[in-house]
Amino acid sequence: MTKRSGTTSLRVLVAGGGIAGHALAYWLVRAGHRVTVRERYPDLRATGAQVDLRGQGIEAVRRMGLLDTVRGKLVDEAGVAFLDARGRPRATLMANTSGRGRQSLTSEYEIMRGDLVRILHEATGNDVEYVYGTSVDGFDQDEHEVVAHCSDGSSETYDLLVAADGQGSRLRRAILPDGTDPYWRVGIHMAYWFVPRIASDSNIRDTCMVPGGRQIMRRSHNPTETQVYFVLREDSAQASAIHREPVEKQQEFWASRFRDAGWQTERFVDGMRTSPFFYSQEIVQVRTGTWSRGRVVLAGDAAHCASPYSGMGTSGGLVGAHVLAGEINRRPDDLPAALARYEAVLRPFTDEIQGEVNPRLLKLAMPMTQRAIDAFLTVTGTATRLRVPDLATRFSKEDRGGAWRLPHYPELRAA
Repeated sequence: MTKRSGTTSLRVLVAGGGIAGHALAYWLVRAGHRVTVRERYPDLRATGAQVDLRGQGIEAVRRMGLLDTVRGKLVDEAGVAFLDARGRPRATLMANTSGRGRQSLTSEYEIMRGDLVRILHEATGNDVEYVYGTSVDGFDQDEHEVVAHCSDGSSETYDLLVAADGQGSRLRRAILPDGTDPYWRVGIHMAYWFVPRIASDSNIRDTCMVPGGRQIMRRSHNPTETQVYFVLREDSAQASAIHREPVEKQQEFWASRFRDAGWQTERFVDGMRTSPFFYSQEIVQVRTGTWSRGRVVLAGDAAHCASPYSGMGTSGGLVGAHVLAGEINRRPDDLPAALARYEAVLRPFTDEIQGEVNPRLLKLAMPMTQRAIDAFLTVTGTATRLRVPDLATRFSKEDRGGAWRLPHYPELRAA
């Protein structure tokens, strides 16, 4: 370790160039640390579907000095409509743009994942070293340093290794006790991809429920593209295993499960083959008893994935990066204490956002029968006509992150 401006300057390797990895790199270099980010994709992975900011995540971006930049890239999504089998809206929940209360199903800060990654990447300037096309496959460590072993055959020495490699983190296995299953499953699976936009695709997100615990969502993020989501409530071994199969097999699975779903299914399945990307995943949360071992620490989804249904996955990654950087910078000469403090400070927040996901409520929103779907649409339609959701969000005292407040770290300052 070297000294810089009277403080310890650490050599930090971040494994994973996603949102959490970029945010952590942003804060660490501003505190005078030397940061390398290794990303297994061959270049900047500025792709993916729509994400949002809520609660403490908005504050985290504000502290980075990037909120105005984010506003300039927001997706125009005014609300969410629930459709009947003929594609007719039966209930519409609009975004809460009042500036107070709780975000609704649609946040006022909806942005494409790729745009947010690019914003964070550009904010780091030339201060971070990025290495693409390689991953960190393992490590050795002692009380003084950690040696990272990379997929290109190289080994590099650092003061700290951060595993920000997503919910399927490979490095997490080396931190947790043998036999630990970090996943909390809810029995739901999701696939999403892009299709060409057509004239009827509006700025309202459409959601159509289909018997058999199936859901189809459509949302449009620019003048030429529309996002498609197939969501499936299923506990079978085949459904859990399909996400590890080749993309062609995944597409066959999803097409077969939704072949009789009606609405615009034929259009969406036809567009599956020519989409610029296709992603299939099981909806899980990552719940572990520890986030660090020695000089290796988990961050973002690798530590505390809250799942898309929490509404706080992206915000959780940004908040966690801020806290981890802040605690590292306060105790750079005592990393075990810094990492223990990171976990102690952040756990109440991650417990709160993970607790937002209630499997019973999810099953209510994914009915198995047409009768249950009709009942859901009737109740939701009546509630929206009476403005119940709108009033509930506007006058709520807390967003999804609860009353937990993002700590202030005076040492961390935006550029």
